[in-house]
Amino acid sequence: MTTAVVFAYSEVGVRCVRALLAQGIDIPLLFTHADDPTENQWFGSVAQLAAAHGLNAVTPESPNAPNWLTRVAAARPDFVFSFYYRYMLDKAWLALPRQGALNMHGSLLPKYRGRAPVHWAIIHGESMTGASLHYMVEKPDAGALVDQEAVPILENDTALEVSIKVAAAAETVLRRSLPALIAGTARSRPLDLAAGSYFGRRRPEDGRIDWRRGARAIHDLVRAVAPPFPGAFTDVNGCRMAILATRLDGQPAKYPAQAPCLYASEGSWYADCIDGRRLKILQLTANGESLAHNTVPPALAHQPLALD
Repeated sequence: MTTAVVFAYSEVGVRCVRALLAQGIDIPLLFTHADDPTENQWFGSVAQLAAAHGLNAVTPESPNAPNWLTRVAAARPDFVFSFYYRYMLDKAWLALPRQGALNMHGSLLPKYRGRAPVHWAIIHGESMTGASLHYMVEKPDAGALVDQEAVPILENDTALEVSIKVAAAAETVLRRSLPALIAGTARSRPLDLAAGSYFGRRRPEDGRIDWRRGARAIHDLVRAVAPPFPGAFTDVNGCRMAILATRLDGQPAKYPAQAPCLYASEGSWYADCIDGRRLKILQLTANGESLAHNTVPPALAHQPLALD
């Protein structure tokens, strides 16, 4: 029987663990993260999946501790798989499995190596991303590519919607690749890292809107960080305003000489941008309170409202 030690979390983790089990792969040890009740958890639970299947799941603060390496080395697994696990694995892990250590990454490698690949792809206006299965090396997301599957990013797709597509693509890639991996006949090709890109992690503050950008760039940021992620925001007259959903409007800016600016008009909220285009704002809050169309709080009584 083929054995695999698995590191898994999030929706990609859930779907890929299920794919391993469907293939009959034995998982003697599964590393995951404890579910955080304070986190806006839009994805399935690897811990719950492990419990349902009687898998030995652990949630160590550091999987790279010597005791874990020793334990896994004694088990001599055929594979080590990492599926959206949040910690980097030391290079010592890469030498343990007999048939290879592989990672599933949420982009079309070598593009968008590193953290938050779905969010970065949307922010940069990409029309396509996907999931890539590759061998792990010491450098992150840099090992030889086994297989990948592309998914479209539509103009108004949010990060949540794209993440679900990527998770489905990851499951497809793994199911397609497993027979050849198990047989030892899987082909791979080196990644041309010079043709790709690397990005770091994102924080809630990165959702602050830069109104020096054009309408499309702002729209892309809004949908890249839209709920259940922290959301895009701006400060106006002492109010923290969250802009949580937008559309590129077909009409030009109403107040081009005053752009960037915010205003309510004909039952909707809009933002005029410096490139002469405007955004229709579908969901807007001020200091945490939802703003109905044409409802302007006293602190925002002047129209149009200047945006910095």
